[in-house]
Amino acid sequence: MKYLSILITALIFAVVTPQKAAAQSEEIYIQTTAQCQECKDIIEKALINEKGVRFAELDIKTKKAKVIYNPKKTTPEQLRVVISKVGYDADEIPADPEAVKRLSPCCTKDGHKM
Repeated sequence: MKYLSILITALIFAVVTPQKAAAQSEEIYIQTTAQCQECKDIIEKALINEKGVRFAELDIKTKKAKVIYNPKKTTPEQLRVVISKVGYDADEIPADPEAVKRLSPCCTKDGHKM
């Protein structure tokens, strides 16, 4: 009987946990000034290393980063700052000028360093 109650508890936990985790996620799209695959790699790596980010993907064609995150651990404003600090505009937040200097010339929005 004890084995059966443990099994039932485990099954309930397995069914409820994914729904709870999904309910704690929000999705945002952030417009960037990304130019190439290198930009994509830099932005995605920075975002995925941010606490609370579950998924980050940048579409080079639209220059938009899709981010799925836990709103209890980070905010859209913090996510924009992360992108800015690696050298790219993020919606209304301009790129950090010092970070832009560290980018390859092709990765700057106008094709040359500031």
